Amino acid sequence: MNPESNPAPHPPDRTDDELARLDISVLLRYGLTAPPGPRRTALFGDGAAGAAVLLDRLGTQPRSVAFLADTVRAGGLAYAAGLPEPLPRPEAAAVVRDWLAAGTELAAGVAADDAAARWLRAVATVIELRQLTRAAQS
Repeated sequence: MNPESNPAPHPPDRTDDELARLDISVLLRYGLTAPPGPRRTALFGDGAAGAAVLLDRLGTQPRSVAFLADTVRAGGLAYAAGLPEPLPRPEAAAVVRDWLAAGTELAAGVAADDAAARWLRAVATVIELRQLTRAAQS
C-alpha cells in the first residue's frame, strides 16, 4: 500500500518513558466499550504499548499476562479483578488490579470482558516482542 494514499495520520513517536506515563485506566474506561475509532485505537495502540512497558519493567513474563487474558475471557473482568494475585509479582499485580477495576466499573458485560481479554493478549505480545528484541541485541 502506498503510504501517501493512506489517509490515517501517523501518530507521533513516543519513548518508553512517555508510554509508561499514560493513564492506562482512563484508556480502558474510554476504549473498552468504544466503537472502532480513535478511542479503541488509543487503547490497543499506545495503551497496550504503555502497559507492556510498565509490566516489562516490573519483570512480568508475557505468559503471565496471556494467562490473565484467558482468565478474563473465561471468568470476566469482575472475577479477575477479585483475584488476590492476578499476576505473580506483587508490584505487577497491584498495577494490573487497578486496570481490571477500571474495566469492571464499566459494567458492560461480555463485550467489555472480551475486549479486555484481547487487549491483555496484545499487551502480552508487546512484552514478548520487547524481550525478544533485547535478547537479540545482547
